[in-house]
Amino acid sequence: MLRVHFALAVLLVATPAVAQPPRAELAKATFAAGCFWCTEEAFDKVPEVVSTTSGYTGGHRKNPTYGEVSSGITGHTEVVQVVYDPAKVSYERLLEQFWLNHDPTVKDRQFCDVGSQYRPSIFYHTAEQKRLAEASKARWDRDKPFKEPIVTPIVSAGDFWPAEDYHQDFYKKNPLRYQFYTSGCGRYPRLDQLWGKLRK
Repeated sequence: MLRVHFALAVLLVATPAVAQPPRAELAKATFAAGCFWCTEEAFDKVPEVVSTTSGYTGGHRKNPTYGEVSSGITGHTEVVQVVYDPAKVSYERLLEQFWLNHDPTVKDRQFCDVGSQYRPSIFYHTAEQKRLAEASKARWDRDKPFKEPIVTPIVSAGDFWPAEDYHQDFYKKNPLRYQFYTSGCGRYPRLDQLWGKLRK
């Protein structure tokens, strides 16, 4: 019996451990597509996305409030920061979701929301994100199903400030108010007019 135990111990020591594959690093992507309630819902529909957070970026005041951003005095725009696993979902897939969920033919507005705080933008975090975003924009410039030029800018990401708690997952917390807002704002009819069957 002792010999069996000794042999087993030697075997366990001599057998190399199976290396576990390292956990993939998560990445961030930041998009402005008008009201961040709607932008958050759009990216939550991508199953492989880890999380979405509504917030503000692109301005000159630290930790701005919704009231300050809404007034247009801080220079921020409403954005959603997306955390994703590049091993499961590509940045190109996120870019596609972005394009099909905003109106790229206008600048300081989206649908019924007017002002620089609603300006659409792609905020890149790495040189590779910038390259992919520019390639994606060039492709849509060539293949877009509408006549107007695409004016959505691609800019470097700066400080991100999460919005107040009541803005997070607003479409889930306040479904009736959210539905009333999107219907009154004409968001989805305009998206369908722009992108047609590509949104189906």
